[in-house]
Amino acid sequence: MCDACVIQSVKERMLSRRSLFKAAAGLAAAGALSAVVAPKPAFAATGANTDMTHTLSPEFPTYGGAPGIAFNKQFDFKANGYNLNELVIGEHSGTHIDAPLHFSENGLSVDAIPVSDLIVPLCVIDVREKAAANADYQVTPDDLKAWTDANGAFPDKACVAMLSGWGDKVATPQFRNADDKGGQHYPGFHIEATKMLLETTNAACIAVDTLSLDHGASADFATHYAWLPAGRYGIECIANLDKVPVTGATLIVGAPKFGGGTGGPARVFAM
Repeated sequence: MCDACVIQSVKERMLSRRSLFKAAAGLAAAGALSAVVAPKPAFAATGANTDMTHTLSPEFPTYGGAPGIAFNKQFDFKANGYNLNELVIGEHSGTHIDAPLHFSENGLSVDAIPVSDLIVPLCVIDVREKAAANADYQVTPDDLKAWTDANGAFPDKACVAMLSGWGDKVATPQFRNADDKGGQHYPGFHIEATKMLLETTNAACIAVDTLSLDHGASADFATHYAWLPAGRYGIECIANLDKVPVTGATLIVGAPKFGGGTGGPARVFAM
């Protein structure tokens, strides 16, 4: 082979190797860059998210019957360039928290409920058939046992919620279900079920889709007086319990941070 041929052959091999190295380096750089700039999801996958809160308006039913909220217009967009309302709100209106202070002398106020007790496993006790047959129905220890037989023990710091179907009645007089003597009739937690949860679980919360933790006809508020002074809290008028599984959801309770408050309207949702 002539000298010129040898020189040309060597050049071609060197160029080929340079191209290979450049291609490999380019791929490595692209891979490193993608690892740096690849977007990460904002949240871990949680499946469906469900709003568990009724819209609070002056028409929403309250235990005492008076409107739970009033909007007093302070500034108007056309006149002032922005809108602003003064709100007058009853603490126990709409979907709301019952803090321990509500039924105890020195219990925790709503602002003092630990955040760790506001992000909790949700356990739904479905008593719709029984409540349809008896408006004064109360969740019993047997109802709780039936749930644990089917689903296992109540999880740590659970919210144990009664699904009575009363949420479907919110826009009707049947939600308060008052009789001609002023009494009210809707389901709640029986004191024996309340004691069972206090004695055998560390549930953080009980919740109802009605106006009261106690059934409407209660004359002594036994569940309130047992549950809240024990340092646990309640949620009343929770919504959409029929749209979440009986177990496996996480409840996020947006408790208001009113200093010294006995409760307050809350934004509650489930993941």
